[in-house]
Amino acid sequence: MGNTYDCLKLNNQVCFPLYACSKELVRQYTPYLKELGLTYTQYIVMMVMWEKETISSRELAGFTHLDYGTLTPVLKRLEKSGYITRHRMPEDERLLLISITDEGRQLKEKAVSIPPSIAQCTGLTMDEFETLYNLTYKALLHMEANET
Repeated sequence: MGNTYDCLKLNNQVCFPLYACSKELVRQYTPYLKELGLTYTQYIVMMVMWEKETISSRELAGFTHLDYGTLTPVLKRLEKSGYITRHRMPEDERLLLISITDEGRQLKEKAVSIPPSIAQCTGLTMDEFETLYNLTYKALLHMEANET
């Protein structure tokens, strides 16, 4: 029978390997993203932009799980780099729309080799990688649905 405090051991926490793995994955991205002149946070925003082309800041925050305090400076830097434009809707000044530029679309071609390189660095088979992805998203969606 286990000790009452076994649940407090670091090695018994699911959060710790997820946290450490997340940090390591972002570190693995660094050399690839450096070639593109992007941070990891800018990269996840650009992935949404490559898919959506035009999106509201509210929707973008939802897709990326970034709060406005984090998202705003990222958008400013991406706009300064020429990858996106930001504009307010005349009929509703509260609505900020973000659109990808031609330069932002061209960046997609340079980034297409990154996901397979990152998948390879994990040492997982494609089946294991898919299982990890599915379980992680299942847990994330469940936690978000139960937020109070």
